[in-house]
Amino acid sequence: MSQATDPRSNGVDPSRLDEDDLLRELNHLYTTRMDTLRHGSDNAFSEHTRRMNQYEAEYLRRKPAREIDPERLRAGARAR
Repeated sequence: MSQATDPRSNGVDPSRLDEDDLLRELNHLYTTRMDTLRHGSDNAFSEHTRRMNQYEAEYLRRKPAREIDPERLRAGARAR
């Protein structure tokens, strides 16, 4: 059984994923977030949060100069 499918593992290290796989995993985490919050055990929600933080940190490490939408800044919100 591979580390990615072994339920006892902590999953694949996000730094080992290529760009497409990292984005796919992030998308999956965001898709399952509400269901985990509403229906998962405390442990499941905690693990989901831990993994989401790992994947987001890896994305930010790779994209420190990512494009920031001015509408997502405080000044942009005030202008609306």
